[in-house]
Parts: sequence; C-alpha cells; structure tokens
Amino acid sequence: MELIKVEEAVGMVIGHDLTKIVPGEFKGIAFKKGHIITESDIEELKNIGKNHIYVINLSKGLLHEDECALKIGQAVVNGSSGVYFDGPSEGKVNIRAEKKGILKINLQALEEINDIDNIILSTLHNNTQVEKGDIIAGTKIIPLVIEEKYIKIIEDICASTENVISVKSFENLNIGIIITGTEVFEGRIKDKFEAVIKNKLNKFPCHILETVFVPDDMNKITQAINSFIIKGTDVIITSGGMSVDPDDVTPTAIKYCSTEVISYGSPVLPGAMFMLAYSNNTAIMGLPACGMFNKTTVFDLILPRVMARDKISRREINKLAHGGLCLKCDQCKYPICPFGK
Repeated sequence: MELIKVEEAVGMVIGHDLTKIVPGEFKGIAFKKGHIITESDIEELKNIGKNHIYVINLSKGLLHEDECALKIGQAVVNGSSGVYFDGPSEGKVNIRAEKKGILKINLQALEEINDIDNIILSTLHNNTQVEKGDIIAGTKIIPLVIEEKYIKIIEDICASTENVISVKSFENLNIGIIITGTEVFEGRIKDKFEAVIKNKLNKFPCHILETVFVPDDMNKITQAINSFIIKGTDVIITSGGMSVDPDDVTPTAIKYCSTEVISYGSPVLPGAMFMLAYSNNTAIMGLPACGMFNKTTVFDLILPRVMARDKISRREINKLAHGGLCLKCDQCKYPICPFGK
C-alpha cells in the first residue's frame, strides 16, 4: 500500500475501511476497503479528516475485485443458458437462474476455475431444482486486486466449455399413472398412492392423462404400460408391486415393455426398490411402497430430472449412494438438507 494525498488518489483503491465520526450522532464506515476514489469523494474524505490515505495503485496488469467479479460473471454467463448475473457488490457477483428448472454444473470446469490462485466460484449442488431469480452461484477474488492474467485463464476455460453453469427448463410433459395391486383394484383397501404422486407432479408443468388401476397381473400391467406408450406418453409412473414377493410382478412388466432398463434398485433409503427404464423416449418409473409413507424418497431426487428430459444413467443412480440416506427428521426440510447431495 502507498500513502498519498487525497487529491492525487483519484482512480486508486482505498486500502482499508475509513471511519466517519460525528460526536453524538454517527460512527461508522464512510468508505469501505476496495472503494475506487472519484473526484466527488475528495471533499468528503477531507471532511472526515483524511488528507492522506493508504491506497492500492492499480498499475498496468492489475484488476480491482469489482472488475474481476464482473469479468468472471460475464465469462460464465456468456457460454451458458438460462442464467444471468447481477452486481458487482462488495467485490462479489451473484449468478441467478433465468427460469425455473434443474441446475446443471460442469464439475470439471468448476474445479479448474477454483484451482486458480485467489479465485472463488461457488455454486449450489448439481441437479438442484431452482426457481426463477434464485441465486445459484457467486464469484469473487480473495484479495482486493489480482493480476489480469488469472482472469484471462478463467475466460479461456469458459470459452472452451459450453454451459459451465446453466439451468435446464422443465418441459410440459404428458404423464400416465398406473396404480397396481389386486387389493386396491378389488376395493379391499383405499388407494393412497395416487394423491401422493399427483401432489409431487403439481410442482411441474405437466398434463396427467389418466390414472389406471390394475391388479397384480403381469399381462394387465403390461397392457396398461403399452397403452400409454402407444399414446406417446412422455412419462409413465407405476406404483405398488415393486418388492420381491411372488405376487409383485410390476418390475417384470416394466422390463417387458422397455427398450432399456436403467436400474431396478437404487442405493437410496427410502427407495431401495425403485426402478427406472425407458421405452425409446418414454421414461417409466416404478415406485416402491415407501413413497406412500415417507415425505421424501428417491422419487423426489429423480422426478425433477425426468421432468427436464434429463436422460439418467445407471452410474448417476449409483452415485446417489453418497448422500442417499434420508435422516427422516421430525420436520422435513428437503431440499435444504444432505439428502441426495
């Protein structure tokens, strides 16, 4: 830092907070560390007794924290979709969701950026469901100034990487619901699954075509699934009959109707007997009985991605093991919790 007369400090950066004191009236920060001095600041600086101040001289090749945050924000947003930024404020830029959808993070690019000395780019978790206007990331540099060459590295990373941080929209999908179980079909017990499924679907733009009730009969379950597929249904959700009991034939029916089975079983509790398959572009999900009794299950982790037309791999389902144990808190705070992270 350099000690200099205030008249000579225009365009320079204040090196520490400057306090203003008015006896009996006010005591607080008049100029924050990092503030770039303008002509209009000179009189106020003298009024608070600062004829000389410590400044950081922005020599060639150095950038102030505000300009750095601005450049990083621009680099991230310019190569991405569904995001924008605001700021800088106090050396930080916030990156926000331009629309409702699923947050997608290029983890490799994120790590490369944060490997650069004195750079911070912090985000929410990948595949988080976000609303329009939500803060999804923040960026700043650690010191007040930094060499411009480090920002150029970030710009190069973003220019060579599509969608470092982006938001993928939910699509208005056609949904078919199949409730299986002879006891429900015959009216021996009242179904409780349909209301649970519809309540979760209500959070997304979609059209529920029909709810079909069928007994534990593989042929009839298969017919119901194929009927929805023929109609061009985007997502088919089946419930019940997902265990290994001999009467539970829903997984067999799903497999029979599918062109690709991603997984029968998931490393998530609750939700171990969950099934995901595809019949070409139609996603088929089999929900285990835990979905009726637990507020949050593997269904809550997978459904948002399905509704954004994300093609989910077996590897991605297996990765849910890390963070896949629900704590079943007395007051559920999902998604603000470790589940699925």
